[in-house]
Amino acid sequence: MALLSKSRDKVDYGQPFHVGLLARMKRIWTGNNRRKLGLREILLALGPGFLISVGYMDPGNWGTNLAAGAGSGYQLLWVILASNVVAIFLQIASSKLGIATGKDLARLVHEQFPRPVVIFFAFTSILAIMATDLAEILGGALGFNILFGIPLFAGAILTGLIVMVLLGLSRWGFRKIEYVIIGFVSIIGLAYVYETALLHPSWSSIAFHVVVPQVSSGSLLVAVGILGATVMPHNIFLHSYLSQHRLSGLSASLSERRKVLRLAKIDTIAALNVAFFVNAAMLVVAGSVFYQHINPDKLDLLTAYVSLIPVLGVFAGIAFGIGLLASGLSSSMTGTLAGQIVLQGFLQKQVPVWVWRIITLIPALIVTLLNFSTVQVLVISQVLLSLQLPFTIVAVIVLSCRRDLLGEFTNTRTVTIIQTIIAVIVTTLNIWLILSYLPL
Repeated sequence: MALLSKSRDKVDYGQPFHVGLLARMKRIWTGNNRRKLGLREILLALGPGFLISVGYMDPGNWGTNLAAGAGSGYQLLWVILASNVVAIFLQIASSKLGIATGKDLARLVHEQFPRPVVIFFAFTSILAIMATDLAEILGGALGFNILFGIPLFAGAILTGLIVMVLLGLSRWGFRKIEYVIIGFVSIIGLAYVYETALLHPSWSSIAFHVVVPQVSSGSLLVAVGILGATVMPHNIFLHSYLSQHRLSGLSASLSERRKVLRLAKIDTIAALNVAFFVNAAMLVVAGSVFYQHINPDKLDLLTAYVSLIPVLGVFAGIAFGIGLLASGLSSSMTGTLAGQIVLQGFLQKQVPVWVWRIITLIPALIVTLLNFSTVQVLVISQVLLSLQLPFTIVAVIVLSCRRDLLGEFTNTRTVTIIQTIIAVIVTTLNIWLILSYLPL
């Protein structure tokens, strides 16, 4: 099955799923030559952002959020907020590249950069996506183990097979995948709504740590892991592909591209803010239940499940397992899509989806056989994403400043400065991380 090998005209992107949206989204700016958008029009345009948001709630986020809550309480909530803001800027930039050029980021890098740079980008991007898939497959396997007692190795294989079956729904229209994914996202959100409702957290402390930055040397690894889990390179590549398919075709007019970009911004902001609240809820639950009660170095997702039951009850443990399984399956679906898009963009030829699935399944199977700590593996996998992220950000900035490629969609000086600041911050955090673990 070559999921993305179909021609652009044959893929049925259809109308995306409907989700609730704050009424104020209806009132958006109406500058020169801009028509006011209606709420129904906005709702019908939602889609790519919510597919992307799945990656912001994947098992890697579960691992980093659990580690952050168990080790530092609510202290790193601000990192989730800051990472979400960074993600919104980068996803909108990626979306704009696809809308303005009609090409995805991997293809643009292949066409516009020297060959040695392309090879480097291809290698590091594929490595980052393999790290992503490691977390997603492992999360699905853990979900099966928690709910049904299936061994992790068999659960990993089962997760891969189910993802392949669900991706096969694209034969009847891509919208079917959207419906499946929004269903999974709803399950994840409801699981944490239920668990949070059982707690009595200190809301004043939560509000304080959301807006007041604090980080210690002991929480540095997890803080950078949160950044890697939230701002994911493969999502930046994927968004540039998905957004261009909201256009009527390659010959879409300038006014249509403007309108699609405006809708893409709303879609992205709405979807990623949903992801922010889910991630914050994960950390709050971990900070309320595990902080100063469980050694974060010995915490894994199975331990977290077992520890939740005496505190919140058996149904909270079941909700944890269901949410984790939904997270692993849904994020693995979008991760597989991203992997295939990146390979096709860099190799300039079709890649069967089953080939990519087998390649990325191998590391997860090795981890299950070696019986590593699940949270530590998830955190390290997310740090690998963060280490690759600066290179992807630089590519987005460079391409977004090319007037010959983007025309009037070229970055303004202000946007370029903001993106550059983001790149500097991310790079600095990674250098700090590397130096802190080097033997001196």
